[in-house]
Amino acid sequence: MEKYFLGIDLGTGSSKAVAIDGQGTILATAQVHYKIIQVKPGYAEQDANVIWDAFLSCVDQVSTQIGQAPAAVSFSSAMHSIMPVDVDGKPLMNAMLWSDARSGEIAEQLRNTDKAEDIYKNTGTAIYAMSPLCKIMWLQQHENELVASTHKFISIKEYIWFKLFGVYEVDYSIASSTGIFDILKLEWYEPCLQLAGIDASKLSTPVNTNYQRKLSGAVSIPELGSDTLFFTGASDGCCANLGGNAIKPGVGALTIGTSGAVRVGSSKPVYNFKAMTFNYLLNAKTFICGGAINNGGGAVNWLLQNFLGLELSDESYKRLFEQIGTIKPGSDGLIFLPYLYSERAPVWDAKSSASFINITAKHKQAHFLRAALEGICFALNDVLNAVEQPGEPVNELVISGGFIASPVWVQMLADITGKRLVLLQSDDASAVGAIYLAMDAMGIDINAIMKKEAKAQTVIEPDMKVHQTYQQMFRIYKGLYSSIKASVHQLHALNSL
Repeated sequence: MEKYFLGIDLGTGSSKAVAIDGQGTILATAQVHYKIIQVKPGYAEQDANVIWDAFLSCVDQVSTQIGQAPAAVSFSSAMHSIMPVDVDGKPLMNAMLWSDARSGEIAEQLRNTDKAEDIYKNTGTAIYAMSPLCKIMWLQQHENELVASTHKFISIKEYIWFKLFGVYEVDYSIASSTGIFDILKLEWYEPCLQLAGIDASKLSTPVNTNYQRKLSGAVSIPELGSDTLFFTGASDGCCANLGGNAIKPGVGALTIGTSGAVRVGSSKPVYNFKAMTFNYLLNAKTFICGGAINNGGGAVNWLLQNFLGLELSDESYKRLFEQIGTIKPGSDGLIFLPYLYSERAPVWDAKSSASFINITAKHKQAHFLRAALEGICFALNDVLNAVEQPGEPVNELVISGGFIASPVWVQMLADITGKRLVLLQSDDASAVGAIYLAMDAMGIDINAIMKKEAKAQTVIEPDMKVHQTYQQMFRIYKGLYSSIKASVHQLHALNSL
């Protein structure tokens, strides 16, 4: 049989494997789900050994389906996880995930210092609770004995790499999401090392995203051959842009999962300190620039469960979108600020909360539902504008995530952004992007595969008349949160008593 290539995406809630052949055809997939550990409000952790077991299971499932070992394995991974390990590589605690908020106060204080802009511009990472920099600073303050016993601070992907090869190496992409890595010099950034109270010896050695190794015999995985090449790969967002062919000028990627994100490719960082858009590395010469919001599909699930009192099911989603389709764009003036789970870009306020604005007697349940989805799209459009302001205009968005199953929601997004949308039919873009990094390093022409994929794409055009209506609504949306922020913070303080 022709050789195949395996991409492994180490996600927050599951690990997924995708196998493709040399022409880009998907041959097999596997997925293993696991739960986030939340021992206290604001905590979000993962057991690293559960991730390792999921990785082994994915490899076993795919190799069983295909009947032979892959020619190469490459990794995609969620960003911002951090975990202390001892000298033997044993975890000293669970990994703190991107959604772990316990360092929020530290991040807020650091963001308000005169060092903040330099930190942002040198590291490319927003100063927020998700940042491993802030997480290590929190551990220094609250877990002194644990920190004293720490040999290395590593991510989930680095843990898998160490289990395979017995060395601590981190790809430029994951390193660039730590808030401690100099994205221009490609080395650990000394001022942030000092803030974290560590030196570079406490972190892994940075390597490019096409860096490769072979199993040496120290680890035996029957499903993987001795000739199988392993590539570090990149972060999930960067891989998704590559897998979705969204790295060219004028083309962006937009994803709505539990959260949401907008990302564009660039040969240089695209800075916006006020909005703190990110600049992560796909490889040594390519930046993926953009911003993420906390409230995507998670906000929709809240609507179904807490607003409509429904269980999450296909029928519930169908009912939701049927109601939305009965209301005209703009929801008769009702606006939703979708900050149910606080908000990242461009708001960056861990104390933010959601609001419906301009409720009148004419508004029915369906208005609230449509306004809620419009609010999520406004939030993503806010990020898109923040990326476009200092950079190049985006003409086309490659879209992915569960929301693409709803034609109503997809058209709404096109009309609000005013952009042509290209539907990415597969939700495997991160794993496929990791494979493309490996294939390119092996001398395989990935451009030919991308061109073939592009011919099968579905395009959704915006209704520019509706877009004009939404532009008026969006201008109002932009100013709303700043006008109520002080009151929201007062209410947050009252509820914290």
